[in-house]
Amino acid sequence: MTSETATPIIDVVIPVYNAAELTKRCIDSVIAYLGSSIRTVHIQDDASGVETHAMLDNLSYPQLHVYHAPENQGYGKSVNDAMARSDADWVLVLNSDIEVLNNFLPWLSGAFAADPRLAVISPTEGDSAETQASRYVRQPGGYIATYRFRGYAFLIRRAVFQAMSGFDAQFGRGYYEDTDLGRRLDQQGWRMGVHPDATVRHETGASFGRGKAYRELVQRNRLLYLSRYPLARQNVLAVSGNATLTDLPPRIANSLEQVMRQGGRLHWLTPAPLPQLSCLQMRNGTAGFKTITKLMLRGWSREDKRITAVWILPGVSAGLRILLTLFVRLRRLEMREWQEDQYGSTQQQGADRRDTE
Repeated sequence: MTSETATPIIDVVIPVYNAAELTKRCIDSVIAYLGSSIRTVHIQDDASGVETHAMLDNLSYPQLHVYHAPENQGYGKSVNDAMARSDADWVLVLNSDIEVLNNFLPWLSGAFAADPRLAVISPTEGDSAETQASRYVRQPGGYIATYRFRGYAFLIRRAVFQAMSGFDAQFGRGYYEDTDLGRRLDQQGWRMGVHPDATVRHETGASFGRGKAYRELVQRNRLLYLSRYPLARQNVLAVSGNATLTDLPPRIANSLEQVMRQGGRLHWLTPAPLPQLSCLQMRNGTAGFKTITKLMLRGWSREDKRITAVWILPGVSAGLRILLTLFVRLRRLEMREWQEDQYGSTQQQGADRRDTE
């Protein structure tokens, strides 16, 4: 466990690249709502243009420390450099297109205090589906577990960040360096979370936009990430009868959880909506022809979004079983099937690859 003071000191890091108006809004909101809870705001200006450079130099907040990098380094390296200038116990990292709406730090700090293995926790984006908190199991401190770390806004134990060597510079200007760090944290036994009671406003794409350069950067880094973590390509469609998380035998529940822990996606279809989901990577819908067909046809332009395996859990009707088997054969997918009379004891392992040849 890391060494932290009785009342942890919190610094803020904001990497900045252009977007002067949004950046100023971010900084103003941090000072207005978090000023009494933080010590220093480290601004890492990643070689922005004249307008942003001048705006930062004209700010007079005493808590603000502005550093102008001589050349553009990208998001990950900017955060690493700013983090190295802090000696706080915990550091709040914010994209410059974040607007703070209230003092959410007590919720994030409370989660850290309640769970010593929680390495990083984020507020939710105000309009995000993650705000449907009632569907998710709450962990100690009120947070929801996630296996996919997103770096738009997060509080992290600085010693843990440093021990992990921060973000990997191979991801260059940005995208997927946060997801990569999340995989490494999980592999070291750390937990990650999102707190649904803490919210921020997020304007995405402020620095890079959504043009060709953005698409090329995302594609490059996605391929780099997936080459490191091939199991993150898993997109499992699981279909069951009327079963909830608590109804599932440990063997099946652990198999489902492992898909998500490895960075994959789980789409669990049931006759009626599940009352609770274990983490943010668990998706649930109503089992039926329309939903299954839609999932099976998704991802034509993104291979990493395509269904890779079908798991048939007990209680699936004969009609749905036939439909699923047809899709397995047409798409040459892997299939696992848990037999009704062997529920929780024996499973047909995923070596069953169906094709039409």
